[in-house]
Amino acid sequence: MNRAFSRKKDKTWMHTPEALSKHYIPYNAKFLGSTEVEQPKGTEVVRDAVRKLKFARHIKKSEGQKIPKVELQISIYGVKILELKTKEVQHNCQLHRISFCADDKTDKRIFTFICKDSESNKHLCYVFDSEKCAEEITLTIGQAFDLAYRKFLESGGKDVETRKQIAGLQKRIQDLETENMELKNKVQDLESQLRITQVSTSPAGSVTPKSPSTDIFDMIPFSPISHPASMPTRNGTQPPPIPSRSTEIKRDLFGAEPFDPFNCGAGDFPPDIQSKLDEMQRQRWRGSKWD
Repeated sequence: MNRAFSRKKDKTWMHTPEALSKHYIPYNAKFLGSTEVEQPKGTEVVRDAVRKLKFARHIKKSEGQKIPKVELQISIYGVKILELKTKEVQHNCQLHRISFCADDKTDKRIFTFICKDSESNKHLCYVFDSEKCAEEITLTIGQAFDLAYRKFLESGGKDVETRKQIAGLQKRIQDLETENMELKNKVQDLESQLRITQVSTSPAGSVTPKSPSTDIFDMIPFSPISHPASMPTRNGTQPPPIPSRSTEIKRDLFGAEPFDPFNCGAGDFPPDIQSKLDEMQRQRWRGSKWD
């Protein structure tokens, strides 16, 4: 047992046994983080870890990041680290995996504990900053160890195995809840994608008619290859058919082409008649111009 726990060994603890065995003792602190250590215990081990995390925290603070605040829930079953506002469990350190706990003598606000990770089996040192309760938190963890050890002696070791099984079930439940949340998010994403697909596609077998584009005068542009039947109707009636323009030359009653003196060649009339025709054409042109 380390120095922090044995310091209160022969004195009265500050909490009742029921508070730690049936409930938990909550504390608020700033969480500097955790780092891997090579040894499960030792003052120098935690001192190096504190120095490392303090340096990393100073760098983050210079970048504008604040130290996260957490809530510690201490009981004979372990130490839970929760996000202060949402109460989401960030770490659940079982008591039988905690091998060392101490407060910093050079900095009264700092306290640490070393816990063996259940998945990686690596020893992690957790470092906290509490302006007024660093020593008290360390002693509360020590009291939880003392009560857990007494229960171990009273039950002949069965209580420890039961707590291990309970802790394993709690971890399994937490993993299932996380997996369930991920599945819910995936289902929501798939439903959103399905709704978008249904909106963007029309029912099978139906073709959505496209309205013809119009110009600035709301008129349909003329297309020489468009068929009259494709033109839209107005008031439910079809527009009158466009008369076909005949390429044949119209003829008079006797089958002769209409006479046009102005379309004849210059060599078809005598000079005196041609001069008259030219004069008439100039007068005709002047009249049409003034009109």
